[in-house]
Amino acid sequence: MIDLRRLVALAAVALLALSPGMAAASPAKSKATAAAPAAPAAPPFEPLPPPNVYLFRGAMGPIFSTGMDRLGEKLTQAGFSADVYEFTLCRFIGNRVIASYKEKAAPIVLIGHSMGGLCSIVISEMAAKESIPISLVIAIDPAHATGDVPLNVERFINIFLSDSVLGGGDVVAVPGFRGHYASYDLKENSRVSHINIEKSDDIHRQIVEMVTQLPRIPPQTQAGAVPLRYLVPADTLVELWDSGVRVPVRRGDTMESIAAANRVPLWTLAQSNSLAENAQLTPGQTIIVPRHLAPPEPAAAMATPAPPAGRR
Repeated sequence: MIDLRRLVALAAVALLALSPGMAAASPAKSKATAAAPAAPAAPPFEPLPPPNVYLFRGAMGPIFSTGMDRLGEKLTQAGFSADVYEFTLCRFIGNRVIASYKEKAAPIVLIGHSMGGLCSIVISEMAAKESIPISLVIAIDPAHATGDVPLNVERFINIFLSDSVLGGGDVVAVPGFRGHYASYDLKENSRVSHINIEKSDDIHRQIVEMVTQLPRIPPQTQAGAVPLRYLVPADTLVELWDSGVRVPVRRGDTMESIAAANRVPLWTLAQSNSLAENAQLTPGQTIIVPRHLAPPEPAAAMATPAPPAGRR
């Protein structure tokens, strides 16, 4: 026979297990949907080794290109390997640049005045044949015979006097160049000549800043880099932007408001876009704005260029 008392006891135990108090003590149900796994974080950017800087004087360099020596001293004081050479040693030093890079890869910076500017392009061409990148080339009033900027140059800046007989090289890039490019014609500044253009303390300061920033800049796509070409107004100090970027015009924007928002002179927008400084803008159009790869120090003062020793 079935023991009714045993059945009643078992039922009571089952009811207690389903009571609110017992339910609260039971393990919580797992969520129906598990959270999606987070995407793996991009590996942190590892700064590059310090750049190796090679500077080249022009003809009669110990007399007329002494600014290269002063710039080399400033770069050395900033902790960089910076050597100054005569342009006559161009190909010999070019072979040394290539050999040094193959032994230990590090960013290459080439800076040249007059014939030294031509030499910087010659070495860039030599490196291109070895598939070696050149991080930065700065030509300072290079010779007219200076060749075009080759594709392996990542950043090129030309500071020149288009009316100069001793320099005046308006250097352009080869077709298909996608790097950063900026050209500055200082012919309207009466205080600047071929024999003092490489001596500007303000330009030296900005070059040291650029070389310092190079190893810290993550690789960037260069597809959006827009070349810059400026005729710098008289008595205007040069700010070394390295390329331009296209900025969309929003409702209410003006040339002046875009210049103020990007902290650039109004004349740069007018020249970059072939527009008047008071041109009417339409929402949706784009405006080319000069940019730095990394912002300059906000407190950096713009020094006045040294007076010319006599324009030539």
